[in-house]
Amino acid sequence: MPSDLIGQASVIDGDTLEIHGTRIRLWGIDAPESSQLCRGGDSLPYRCGAKAANELDRFIAGRPVDCEPVSTDRYGRRVAACSVSGVDLAEWLVREGLAFDWPQYSKGKYDRVQREADRAGRGVWAGSYVVPWLYRACTRQGGMPGGCSDDANAHP
Repeated sequence: MPSDLIGQASVIDGDTLEIHGTRIRLWGIDAPESSQLCRGGDSLPYRCGAKAANELDRFIAGRPVDCEPVSTDRYGRRVAACSVSGVDLAEWLVREGLAFDWPQYSKGKYDRVQREADRAGRGVWAGSYVVPWLYRACTRQGGMPGGCSDDANAHP
């Protein structure tokens, strides 16, 4: 495995890291966009994308990240399964309610831990949200980011 995918990681956003100058997209999940708002259990909006990135950074805590390449995305980023001390970062993010299983790519690998997070009301599951892939589609179609949070795609 190339050594450029092991080492100190900078968190770019909730599902993207950088190691030795290489952008790495976490395989199989999608985290809310940095600018994306969700509503908490108290119905108040919060920056769920920023929260995912901050919590991921806190969890990594400067420990070395080990990534196994899977593919390259359309933006030229490496797509990889990454772990810290043997913990799959994608699975951790989904379990904490900070990201979503993306079945189009994961084939449901993280579905069980996502249902667990939903039942426990962790992270985004405590309130309402728009899944990131629909949020991006909404903003691409000219929807205002705030409007994309409150449209028919919002859950629950």
